[in-house]
Formats: sequence, C-alpha cells, structure tokens
Amino acid sequence: MKPNKTAKLVVALAATAALVSACAGDRGDDPSATSNGASVATADAVSKSSDAKFGTLASPCGDGDAKGATDQGVSDTEIKIGFGDDRGYVKSPGLNKEMSDAVNALISWCNDQGGINGRKVVGTDYDAAMTQANSVMQEACASQFMMVGYGFAMDQTAEQTRVACNLVSVPGFTVSPDAANGPMTFQGVPFPVDYANGSQWFQMAEMHPDLVNDFDVVNSTMPTIISSTTKIRSIAEAAGFKLKDCGVTLNYDGESSYVPFAEKYKECGVKGLWTSRSAVPAEFNFVKALDQVGIDPIFFGEATWYGDAVKAWNKDTGLLDNLNAGMTFQMLENADKVPAVKQYADLVSEEGGKTALLGMQAASSFLLWATAADECGSDLTRQCMVNELSSIHEWDGGGLHAVTDPGKNMPATCGLMTALTGDEYSQAFPTTAGEFKCDPKYMVATDKSTWGTELGADRISTKYQNANVIKPQS
Repeated sequence: MKPNKTAKLVVALAATAALVSACAGDRGDDPSATSNGASVATADAVSKSSDAKFGTLASPCGDGDAKGATDQGVSDTEIKIGFGDDRGYVKSPGLNKEMSDAVNALISWCNDQGGINGRKVVGTDYDAAMTQANSVMQEACASQFMMVGYGFAMDQTAEQTRVACNLVSVPGFTVSPDAANGPMTFQGVPFPVDYANGSQWFQMAEMHPDLVNDFDVVNSTMPTIISSTTKIRSIAEAAGFKLKDCGVTLNYDGESSYVPFAEKYKECGVKGLWTSRSAVPAEFNFVKALDQVGIDPIFFGEATWYGDAVKAWNKDTGLLDNLNAGMTFQMLENADKVPAVKQYADLVSEEGGKTALLGMQAASSFLLWATAADECGSDLTRQCMVNELSSIHEWDGGGLHAVTDPGKNMPATCGLMTALTGDEYSQAFPTTAGEFKCDPKYMVATDKSTWGTELGADRISTKYQNANVIKPQS
C-alpha cells in the first residue's frame, strides 16, 4: 500500500463539518456522523504531478511502476473490471445504457493518462437484460478483479453469487435491500435501507409551508413501492408534513381509467401528490386524469422524474409544469457552473454515449474505485480495496453530487429541487443554480419494518454473510 500520497484529499462542507467521524470502515458507530479528518476525497484536492483533474478531484489515474499479479484480474499491465446495465431488456431496450456509456468513457479517460499506476484498466461490459443478473455475476466471478459502476435492476438474484465469490463491488446503484447494505459493497452515492436523505421533503416544506397539511402519497399494489411508500410517509412526517390519506391505491400494471382515482383526490382536497413510481406511460395517464377532473396539484417525486421522457411528454401537454423532483446530483443544465458536470458530459459525448443522471452516478462510482485503487499501488488486492474504500468518508465525485460517506454507507445531507416548464428543467431550490442546501436534519433514520433485510451491528446485511467475507483491516 502506498504511503500517504499527495492524492489523499481534504475537505469538509460547512453544513457537515461539525459532525465527527467514527473509526474507518465501521458502519455501525454513529453512522450519521461525517469525517473531519483524513481519507477524504472531494473539493480542494491536492493535484497530482500531472495536474489532471476530474472537476475538483485530483485524477487518480496516471503512469507508474506498479507490478505483480496480486489478485484475480490484476497483472503487471492490466486491471480487469466488470460493469454493465440492463440494455438488452426486451420491454425497455437500452435500459440504463447511460451507465455503461459513462464507465467506458471514464476508462478511456483514465487509460489516456497511463491507467492506474501504469496498469491499464480493461473493462468487460455486461448486459444483464433484467433477468440475467446472476448469470452475469457468475461470469464476472471467474475473471474480474471487481465490479464497478454497474446497475442491475434485479440485483437481488445475483447478490448471493457475488458475496460467495468475494467479488468486491462499487456499483452505480443498488436496488434490493441485501445489495444496498451488502458485504464488500461501496457506492459513490449510497442508498442504504436504514437511513435516507429526506432533503426533498424538508425543501418542499420550505417552498410551500402553507401546504404541509395538503399532500398525499400515491399508493401502489407493487410490494417494493408499498415498502417505499411506508418509508416516504415517515420521512415526510419528520419534515413536518401531516399527510392526507385519501384511500387511493393504483394498480402497478395500470388502470383502465384513472379518472375515478383522480376524482377521489379532488374530493379529498389534495394540493400536492408524491409518487414513488418512475415516469412511465401509466403514470402520465394518471397525470392526464388529474387535469380532466380539474385539479392541478404539485406533482412530486424522486430524481427519476428528471429525464428526457418527462421533458418530451410535457412539451406536448404542459401538464407537468407543476413538477418538482428532488436530487442530490447536480443538474446537467448546470454544466456551465459545475466543471465536473461539463467534463462528464464532454467525455461521454466524445465517445458517442448518452448523458443522463444514472450516467453521472456510474461515473462517480468509477472515480471512487479508481481513487482507492490508486492508493493501493502495487499491492492491488481486494483486501486493500476494502481497506481503502472503507476509509473514504467524504465524496462528491469531483463535484458531480452532494457529499456522501461511502465508507460508512451513508447518503448525503444535502439536496436541491428541480422544476419543469415545457421541456426545460431548472433549479427551483435553492434558488442559486449549482448550489445545494445542506442540513444534518435531512438525514432520517428509517423504521426497521421498512428495511427488507436484517442488518448486523456493522449495518451490513446478514443474509449472505460467510466466514470468508473480506472485512476492513485497521
């Protein structure tokens, strides 16, 4: 392992500087605390000798003399990593391909600088096609050093395989509870089951303090959304909302008519609606029904409502000009103000790829992985990677997103709110584009009944734990 390179980075956001970090690698000790010391990697980074950067992050890539076949997929000259998406899913061709586009672009960027300490990064781009996640993971277990920047919607089918073969993971996103809090998993933007970033609800309360008694949550028949809705209700309550309960539950597979449900919301007097659904055609039909019955509530959701499909639909209808979506990432529209966003967009576009929010998420995780790999030097083993990743407690991907704590699997305590007019998004809150608002109260501990898995004292899922799992060493 390299001794204290200049690439060790130091920063603290003002909103979280007062919080004190627990010991490195232990997700169980005061997980909502934030580091105020070493092993951080965000703005004000000390540049490496090459002066290359990604946004504010000193580049972890460059020439070097690292040697040794130190682990599976590592040689004197190469580091093999797997990544991928669900682009081959027949019901949604190209699903999340922006993630692979981002990792491909970042691999090229890194290798153009000399790789990681002189070793070239060799990526294998997997297509899980929604239903093939376990087959992909079995293949990766046999050849790859690590999985990096990927996102499989059915990751619950692959988690047991990944843990059993000790395939350390830095995913772009996780879906299932066992993967979100899985052993040997570190994310640039963590989404654990036991804590949530509730910034969007607190910010909505600031934007519309007169409406905190007039919102409701759209219920669904889908089990994962039922669980999500329970969690969302608790977060909303923590932010001061007294949600209505209008008794509306929508079939996840769609309804023959949404008008009766819209009428019920009208009778209930709602002025704001939260949806945990993504922007799918059925959801657009529901929005049409709200208009048909003569109500125009604020339509409020996660960052999945920030995207091209929503813009295109609203350009023709204008029915989502009342849309707000909460985000912990910078908007692509802020590229002229945030160097990391512009650099991401330029790199991906040069490779002919698609730019999107999930692409930035994958880029952040690749950079997190590369930063830890750089620190390991010649001693590039999975054990070293777990040690290094577990010690990074402040991370913003060079400015792509609000500061998170990958080492303790904790989300950000910051956020921003977007708004849509026609086919153009803008930043609605805070009012200065390119800035987040941060507050420790945005971190909300979720009810255990919503976790979907059992966690140990270290906040790691116990479901697939075994004696050979790689754990951080002090």
